[in-house]
Amino acid sequence: MKQKGRGLELQVTEKYSGHWLFSVLKSEFQASKPVIAEWMKQKSIQVNRETPKNNIILKTGDRLFIDLQEKAESSIIPEYGEADILYEDSHLLIANKPAGMPTHPNEEGQTGTLANLIAYHFQINGEQAKVRHVHRLDQDTSGAVVFAKHRLAHAILDRQLETKTLKRTYTAVAEGKLKPKKGKVDTPIGRDRSHPVRRRVSPGGQAALTHYEVKGYHPGARLSLAELELETGRTHQIRVHMASIGHPLAGDELYGGSRTLFHRQALHAKKVKVVHPLTGEEIIAEAPMPDDLLRFVEAYFS
Repeated sequence: MKQKGRGLELQVTEKYSGHWLFSVLKSEFQASKPVIAEWMKQKSIQVNRETPKNNIILKTGDRLFIDLQEKAESSIIPEYGEADILYEDSHLLIANKPAGMPTHPNEEGQTGTLANLIAYHFQINGEQAKVRHVHRLDQDTSGAVVFAKHRLAHAILDRQLETKTLKRTYTAVAEGKLKPKKGKVDTPIGRDRSHPVRRRVSPGGQAALTHYEVKGYHPGARLSLAELELETGRTHQIRVHMASIGHPLAGDELYGGSRTLFHRQALHAKKVKVVHPLTGEEIIAEAPMPDDLLRFVEAYFS
């Protein structure tokens, strides 16, 4: 399999001779049934420069081409501005989201989100691609967010989230002295029925696992600097888990933190590690800490 323009090409060898087209798409391209169905609907598949009308048997020498170019316009409005791009190629993009900015619109026509900036980035670079976030960050959390540029990459990266091969590392400042210095919080998270936004630890919630390691402690301010890794991606996961063990994040009033020393939740997605959906290469992107949080961390932990 090789990249050809905005698509992928495969010359069928004896290995796949006599195999069904859809079977080869699944094994060689990691394409799921929904992705293949959409490709067929959009006529994105060509065998020997012809578009098959259904599943066919391949033979040695056949040339299989998948057009990855998006054929439908994105519903996200491009908005003028410069996104902080940490990594980009034809298949995925990783951007550093500022604190105070939503990851994506929550209603049609909404602007002011990272997704709007990414849509503008695609537009000025002549890319016809939908804005597909693979995961998201809370509005007041800064850091690295992964976007897929086409449906195949999106499906593969989604699977990486499920299988925990997409790794996310965070920096946080929590109240109190975290003990032990290295540990985990493994408790399910569900909705708090008494509040429209808040989540809580709940036996009937979804499984959630957070690992943490203490990197510093300030006894006067009683603050702990921690590095955390998620094995799951529940809404507000780090904030809920830290609060549940008596150590809410500094500035996180929603979960019991104080804004005396910091004005928002002190949380930053510092690094993401993904396996490239097409090449299998390991991609690591690190997001620099925003100035306000950097000053806060340096003031208490330098």
